[in-house]
Amino acid sequence: MGKERIVIICPGRGSYTRETSGYLKTYGALAKHRIIFMDEKRNTAGLPTLSELDSQPFKAKIHMKGEHASTLIYACSLADFLSIDQSRFEIVAITGNSMGWYSALALGGALKHENAYTLIDTMGSMMKDTIIGGQIIYSVTDDNWQVDEAIKEKTLKEVEKAGANISIYLGGYFVIGGEQKALDKLLKSLPHKDKYPFQLPYHAAYHTPLLESVSGKALTTIPKQMFQKPIVPLVDGRGYIWSPWATNSNDLWNYTLGHQVCKTYDFTTAMNVAIKEFCPDKLVLLGPGNTLGGSIGQIITGQNWQDISCKKDFTNRQKTDPFLISLGIPEQRDLICHSYEKQAAST
Repeated sequence: MGKERIVIICPGRGSYTRETSGYLKTYGALAKHRIIFMDEKRNTAGLPTLSELDSQPFKAKIHMKGEHASTLIYACSLADFLSIDQSRFEIVAITGNSMGWYSALALGGALKHENAYTLIDTMGSMMKDTIIGGQIIYSVTDDNWQVDEAIKEKTLKEVEKAGANISIYLGGYFVIGGEQKALDKLLKSLPHKDKYPFQLPYHAAYHTPLLESVSGKALTTIPKQMFQKPIVPLVDGRGYIWSPWATNSNDLWNYTLGHQVCKTYDFTTAMNVAIKEFCPDKLVLLGPGNTLGGSIGQIITGQNWQDISCKKDFTNRQKTDPFLISLGIPEQRDLICHSYEKQAAST
């Protein structure tokens, strides 16, 4: 029997939460040596190690800051990636959301592990003294994940009127970036539904023109030589495919530190391309947690993929034969990961 084809999805900022505290302790055994390397780098830099952060009670003012959250999330995603049983599953493509693009570069072989840590630590620490702007998130779907075109159009007009930008197209959500005064206007002017809109804590205005100075600094700080051709196709935040054969590593460097930083990140398009171009048997969402699960479900329903056309269809399918496997959900994790993962964790 042939291997099942899977597309890997790497989560971004905000995925390490109070509910995922202890993730590395629980699932990090197969990434032990790489975690030790990162802990040593952080200890040398006078920063709390990832192992220390993971073992501490969750505090937003610590765990959600870029200089801590970015590498902590990468370590969790790396541990999950190494846990996948590749004797049964063929990884046909890797994508990610926002900061998850850096993780995708590492897991897809476009960055060596040491260079991946340097990139993620550098980008996560760029604004540790002063955060530029911020981000809010807003839902434009109804309760059954159908896009409400009237709300969508109104939201886009309000964003333009406030002088803000769409940072990320995230399934049925808009992540909106801008200066704080623009976000404050939107928090008042956008119609309230459930908890939306709300501001994402400790998030800068990534993927907007406000980050051009950060992009410029990154391009002069991170050398081109760190990047190489991937060994697995990567799908970026435009839906562009970087293949192992045709990729120009200088172009990959330039996109990652240029366009990717200060232009809209279209995660919806990235997922649509990954699904349609690579036709996976399963999608595999790496941890920590499962914060992207709903957004990915909305993208699947938006394409009526495998006759999944609404939230109810998606929920029912997930109960019987899940198309989306979230490694942050223990019972789904067991469908994908090595049988000896638990043995490694106990040693």
